[in-house]
Amino acid sequence: MPHLDETRRRFMTHFATIGLGTTLAPGIIWARMQDAGEKRITLEMVVDAMKLSGLHFTDDELKQMVDAANRNLTQYEELRAVHIPNDVSPPFHFSAIVPGIEVNKTKWPFRLSAAPSAKRPANLEEAAFWPVRHLAELIRTRQVTSVELTEMYLARLHRYNGLLNNVVTFLDELAMTQARKADAEIAAGKYKGPLHGIPWGAKDIISVKGYKTTWGSPAFKEQSFDYDASVVEMLREAGAVLIAKLATGELASGDQWFGGQTKNPWNPTQGSSGSSAGPSSATAAGCVGFGIGSETSGSILSPSARCGLAGLRPTFGRISRYGVMALSWTQDRLGPICRYAEDCAIVMQAIAKPDGRDMSVSDVPFNWNAQLDVKKLRVGIIKESFDELTNAAATKNAEQTLDTLRSIGVTNFVPLVVPEAPANVSALGVESVVFFDEHARAGKMKEARGGGRPSGRLVPAVEYLRSQRVRMMMMMKLAEATAGVDVYVVASNNTGSGGRGEGRGDAGRGEGRGEGRGTGAPPGEPPRPQTPTQRHSNMANLACYPAINVPNGFAETGSPTNVTFFARPFGEGELLALAKAYQDAAGFHLKRPPALEEKRTPSA
Repeated sequence: MPHLDETRRRFMTHFATIGLGTTLAPGIIWARMQDAGEKRITLEMVVDAMKLSGLHFTDDELKQMVDAANRNLTQYEELRAVHIPNDVSPPFHFSAIVPGIEVNKTKWPFRLSAAPSAKRPANLEEAAFWPVRHLAELIRTRQVTSVELTEMYLARLHRYNGLLNNVVTFLDELAMTQARKADAEIAAGKYKGPLHGIPWGAKDIISVKGYKTTWGSPAFKEQSFDYDASVVEMLREAGAVLIAKLATGELASGDQWFGGQTKNPWNPTQGSSGSSAGPSSATAAGCVGFGIGSETSGSILSPSARCGLAGLRPTFGRISRYGVMALSWTQDRLGPICRYAEDCAIVMQAIAKPDGRDMSVSDVPFNWNAQLDVKKLRVGIIKESFDELTNAAATKNAEQTLDTLRSIGVTNFVPLVVPEAPANVSALGVESVVFFDEHARAGKMKEARGGGRPSGRLVPAVEYLRSQRVRMMMMMKLAEATAGVDVYVVASNNTGSGGRGEGRGDAGRGEGRGEGRGTGAPPGEPPRPQTPTQRHSNMANLACYPAINVPNGFAETGSPTNVTFFARPFGEGELLALAKAYQDAAGFHLKRPPALEEKRTPSA
């Protein structure tokens, strides 16, 4: 009886909203209604339920309760008849800024590093793995056209997609149109900057007008929208060339989608991790200049670590999410997935600004100065993240990371103490069920992994809001703990094997699913206590701190290992400066996945 079940859910929801959701009262009253064949509750039903539940109210309170419950049942019907577009968020907007955090609101000139002496290689594919900074110089000096670069990257995407499964929709025609336009503008002396003519790929939760946006799910694989996401508009305005919709884990979770599993270029027998699976796989494989991914709980950092990339999770409120599927209005972030930290800065310059649509976007300017003296940065360290490492290669590479930082002038690491704070304050469960509510009522979520995400419906409104107040307290504790540093270093146990304990030293272990629980407990048992490193990973994510993963060596298997740099909210300038300086000294971002040359496979 689907109609009866639906009515019962609405009924239970009302009692949760008035603080009785965890008592026996709703179930008792519902049973009385069914016994009496009624569609509305009566005073007698409520009186009996309150007696059996051990709760005591005055006659006036009981009558008010009856009137409110019946009135709300009608109001719920009216609300559910209203169509809510995907881009409409609740009218309250989360901020990563809490008391004790100060941000710089002064806009500074955008200062890139000195132009590299880039020379066109005889075989243009040799440039496929070059940083955007170098590709841009080839285009600026007119050694290469955008059409040539776009044709090269499209050829690689088609060639390796059968092996890596990282493309949902090829956009060859659109890409060539945009590339020809870029070349015409450059020829006319209208060079827009370092993204002009650079091919890129979008995670397939990002809307592109006239093309499918599948969210990686069989339930939505024919879905399309008649508008572009803001990030697509901004990158087009900067002259970048969109060449593909890249795979997302289904509904932004993991690396499995309706087309199968997206693979890791360093080890094509293994998944790329997710949920920004396609942007990470394609960037690591030299199939795009850069990608745009999204993160709610690890979905940029985790695949970036697995695929050996510089993946930036920006501060919440940096980039508009207009036109992007939502999981959590208070946690979702878009971010660049690149090979080089300065490339992330180049992309951020184009997209980190208000758009007048996503009202959570801050007006704090993104500043980049490639000449920033990293010796003057206050660099912290979470020592426990190094102590907890269990893999020999990860341990060796982590220690070498500190040695490399010392070699570039970071001589004093400030120890940070991870504060104690409640972990179960994620908004993901509740907010995702709200976003997908209309789809669930239409029956579409039956085809999707996770269905209608029913567990979020069991969280009373009072408990949800209380958890977010506790979240604020946690954020204030983390702000206090990090007050003495600009950037800090966290070691990672990632070796690319995907085994138990992988990634617990970084912020990427959740693969888009994280709910802030402890780890390793069987279903039905209390979560096990988190280590300080795990606790920090969860806290920094929920406090919406920026972070970047960069490769710091290789494991015995040949897969990349990584280190994660964090900063306080809106500290991306300092964060990227330290990451760039480290990459310049270490050079691991210049390595290429040997598996690709060994296993060339035509596109399916």
